[in-house]
Amino acid sequence: MAFFRSIHVSEQLPVVQGDNVFLRAPQMTDFSEWAALREKSRDFLVPWEPTWPEDDLTRSAFRRRLRRYNEDMRGDLTYPFLLFRKSDNAMLGGLTLTNIRRGVAQAGSLGYWTGAPFAGQGYMTRGVAALIPFAFDALRLHRIEAACIPTNSPSIKLLERTGFKREGYAREYLCINGLWQDHLLYARLKGD
Repeated sequence: MAFFRSIHVSEQLPVVQGDNVFLRAPQMTDFSEWAALREKSRDFLVPWEPTWPEDDLTRSAFRRRLRRYNEDMRGDLTYPFLLFRKSDNAMLGGLTLTNIRRGVAQAGSLGYWTGAPFAGQGYMTRGVAALIPFAFDALRLHRIEAACIPTNSPSIKLLERTGFKREGYAREYLCINGLWQDHLLYARLKGD
């Protein structure tokens, strides 16, 4: 059993290719497009996300976010990606593998968001489908976990389409939009 990732700290995250999409690590040059997409999608995203800090869409907050991502990658804790459409390099959203646990667990948690103009078009399904082999092969995870609010039907369908199995129900699992929210718990195993 492998107890360590196969990506080394000194390496950049690879570009992960998918079906008409690709994923790559966020860079400072992404700030303007990221901030514009997040602002345009604010009303769409707020019900499903933790409360946004007041300065969330500022350049300095984005710089801090990238710095934290880099520290977490060095610690083998988090792997962030932005999702792009291949045909025109449009930014579509983001995916993050977080809470990486090594040793006997070899597990991590998947989070994702889609910009409102691109929702319901299958892009995030393709992004998650592309990320799964990376998580299992490059990061050597055995298990990817995900959680979603029970009323988030699109997220439930996405997880089930990409092979995640419902494993449970967690009461007041995460503080989303300022409220402790129940979540459905999902997971996908390397052998699924």
